[in-house]
Amino acid sequence: MKKLLSLLLALFCFGSIFAQTAILKGRIVDAKTNEAVAFANLVLNPGNIGTTTDIDGNYAFSELSPGVYSLSCSYVGYLQETRAEIRVTPVKPTQIDISLTPSVEQLSEVEITTQRFQKSEVAPMSLRTVSTEEILRNPGGNRDISRVLQILPGVATTLSFRNDLIVRGGAPNENRFYLDGIEVPNINHFATQGSSGGPVGLLNVNFIRQVNFYTGAFPANRGNALSSVMDLRQVSGNTERLAGTFMLGSSDAGITLDGPSGENSSFILSVRRSYLQFLFQALALPFLPTYNDFQYKHDFNFGKNDRLTLIGLGAIDNFELNTSVNDGIEDPETIQRNNYILGNLPVNEQWNYTFGAKWTHFTEKGNRILVLSRSHLNNSATKFQNNVEQPENLLLDYQSEEISNKFRFEENTTWQGWNINAGVNIDWNQYRNSTFNKIIRGDNVVDASYNTSLDFLTYGLFSQASKKLMNQRLTVSAGLRLDATDYSPSMRNPLNQFSPRVSASYALTEKWFINTTAGQFYQLPPFTALGYRDESNALVNLDNNLSYIESNQVALGLEYNVNEFLKGTLEGFYKHYNNYPFSLTDSVSLANLGADFGVLGTDAFESVSQGRSYGLEFFLQQKLSDKIYGLISYTYVRSEFKDPGKPYVPASWDNGHILNITAGRKFNKNWEVGARFQLFGGSPYTPIDVQRSTLRPVWDAVGQGLPDWSRVNTERTDVFHSLDVRVDKRWYFEKWTVNLYLDVENIYNFEANGAPFMDVERDTQGNPVVNPNDPSRYQPRFFANTSGTVLPSIGLMVEW
Repeated sequence: MKKLLSLLLALFCFGSIFAQTAILKGRIVDAKTNEAVAFANLVLNPGNIGTTTDIDGNYAFSELSPGVYSLSCSYVGYLQETRAEIRVTPVKPTQIDISLTPSVEQLSEVEITTQRFQKSEVAPMSLRTVSTEEILRNPGGNRDISRVLQILPGVATTLSFRNDLIVRGGAPNENRFYLDGIEVPNINHFATQGSSGGPVGLLNVNFIRQVNFYTGAFPANRGNALSSVMDLRQVSGNTERLAGTFMLGSSDAGITLDGPSGENSSFILSVRRSYLQFLFQALALPFLPTYNDFQYKHDFNFGKNDRLTLIGLGAIDNFELNTSVNDGIEDPETIQRNNYILGNLPVNEQWNYTFGAKWTHFTEKGNRILVLSRSHLNNSATKFQNNVEQPENLLLDYQSEEISNKFRFEENTTWQGWNINAGVNIDWNQYRNSTFNKIIRGDNVVDASYNTSLDFLTYGLFSQASKKLMNQRLTVSAGLRLDATDYSPSMRNPLNQFSPRVSASYALTEKWFINTTAGQFYQLPPFTALGYRDESNALVNLDNNLSYIESNQVALGLEYNVNEFLKGTLEGFYKHYNNYPFSLTDSVSLANLGADFGVLGTDAFESVSQGRSYGLEFFLQQKLSDKIYGLISYTYVRSEFKDPGKPYVPASWDNGHILNITAGRKFNKNWEVGARFQLFGGSPYTPIDVQRSTLRPVWDAVGQGLPDWSRVNTERTDVFHSLDVRVDKRWYFEKWTVNLYLDVENIYNFEANGAPFMDVERDTQGNPVVNPNDPSRYQPRFFANTSGTVLPSIGLMVEW
């Protein structure tokens, strides 16, 4: 420790005497054909430094001061492109390759201005772009992409401090994730099977170049999404030499290596391991999580016309119980809370991976893309009564696998000024499940077990066309998808899942735009529902004619680009859901079951529930200028679902008001300070059915209160708010750099009140106390579900 403190002191005292320089280089090509764009004009800011590409499309800026820059590129006959917030260091040359999109209108002269806000032709609204720098510096984000996206308009999360993304009132399982165009099922550790959330992010930010986050106007080649599509673009390994990054965070440590692997190839690889379990044990918490992950990318260039990208992403997660947590503790309230948690949490082991390959072939008019990938999730959980591992105490033994082998082909071309994307996808899916569980039927506890082995295909056709009209003032985009699966006769006909969409943007002036989009989208129910069997081993939801979930969406927005750094948008949206799964066991919509740790969707469903969400979003963003950056996002959202024959009630995702304010400033000598304020309206929850829950056999089987579904979401938690502060300091040396940060979450120590816990009274040995007035029941006890404390963390990142 003394050596570490001495090193840090030396850095503070002497780091600034090293005057180092950096290099930014890259290649400019035609986005359709991959042909080099010679003599393109580039401007680097700050500094207004200009250069042009050579005959092979290459450019280079040398002798740069280390720091953050924005790069703009323009050429006659192409739309201008900008790469904002590029960090350059003396460790290795920073490579930024830019693909320019041909313009229908031929410009008479070239004029370069630094436009930091880019508008997509395919999705001219409901699309936000987040750079690596914005992820790294986000206060309270802990280098976690999902947490950073929570500051964007329309995005909320849960009070359990998970990474669930609740987008425009939709459930977390309505989101889809793509890594360099290859779909990955989940981007979080300890994933909830049947959903998409988890407590800790899986992706290494050192890999990420840019995140395109769609909350509407989903491109036709990105199917099976109802609330959002996250399109993550990764960096490529550097082509100069082997380089590395060591990262020590608040909960894990990791290392990243990148460099050339041949004359025309490069790689980037990282591994991480948590030490959270040691911290939780030292803090005397009743559970001990451990996670490990890896991430990999390999690029190969075969001449100018062919490119191959390989990716890998995987995790190994273990969740154990700290059964000795109460040793030495005397506080009865703490002991009671620990016993409650130990009584209902299972031991969980989970691993998952995705491997994929993307082949791009460039032609004279466009390119062809071929994607192959395989994703595999293995999830197991066991629970014994009183955590005594004896056969007669077994409450849960869950073993499950989800496997998807995916193929997608796309053709990108131009025709009479239209940019056209068309293709097909075919997925071979496998679901395996072996379950024993004590379940509640009425007021009785019964043993339930089943084994399932399900293989089914899903397939789709898609096409999208976009064009700029009226001297590029009007941008229009239209697309359609046809999806189907051989799971059941009702879902086998692709015309039943006909999914059209259209978007448009009109420039009222150079700064004012009006944008609109509308579409009909479909999503397959989770594998856990498709493969669910009852005690007779019948495939229940096949017999129930479970179908695709349908969502009809429309949005209208106004956009104002104040200047090259400042932009504001105002968007209104409406989403209507049909064929939402309705639980026949609990008589409640799947949207109102919430999402927590474990498994979602293992039940009998019918596609008869309906829902709607609607709201208004305001977004004001100041991109990094010379010193300052910030954003304000406010969302008013209502999310409601109804069961057959009943009125609409608030969904579990009905937050009402969502406010985020983030601001930061860069100071001299590479200091940076940022702050983030968040506010979420109270979330609905369903009260506990005390009468059923306290029945002795019921409590012995589940160890927690059962929801009273006759009063679904009739209560709300309190409003949540917090303030996070972050301080960064960087040092640049000749061949290495150091970034040290202090991140303090919830700096004013706000305590959030969630839905109260119901436990039972216990004697001095921790055994449940029988109700003296009703020997068939235990004596209930409620206690507050509070969370939140000042959480400081120090991180260190070293690049060499």
